[in-house]
Amino acid sequence: MMLIKAQPDANFHEGRTSLAVKRTLMAADRTLMAWLRTALSMISFGFTIYKILQGFQGMEGYALANKFDARVVGEFLVGIGTLSMVMGTLEYWFTIRELTHKERIRVWIRPAFLMSLIISVAGLMILISLIVKLI
Repeated sequence: MMLIKAQPDANFHEGRTSLAVKRTLMAADRTLMAWLRTALSMISFGFTIYKILQGFQGMEGYALANKFDARVVGEFLVGIGTLSMVMGTLEYWFTIRELTHKERIRVWIRPAFLMSLIISVAGLMILISLIVKLI
């Protein structure tokens, strides 16, 4: 019996590399969406807490038990949510930059990246409006 050792061709390795890049890209998308979900929760919770505590401060006979007022709590949560969104977007950007050495990737058409940019800008606008008291 004669054993023949088969040599994989170059297309085999390119196909495996391409699949590995796609898997890594999908994992980066999922990670960015987790950052997005967390940031959106913190931003919306901060805004909600701000509005609820602001309503309680206007009522007679109610006093907040803590020394922090509604504005500080809301600004803190919105600020942390916005910061986490910016950090997640930067992490995604650096991951995509590493992957572009293997394969061309157009980051600007990735839905998760576009949503993260939109949420980052929205979070900054909400934070600024809370600071300036436009709400």
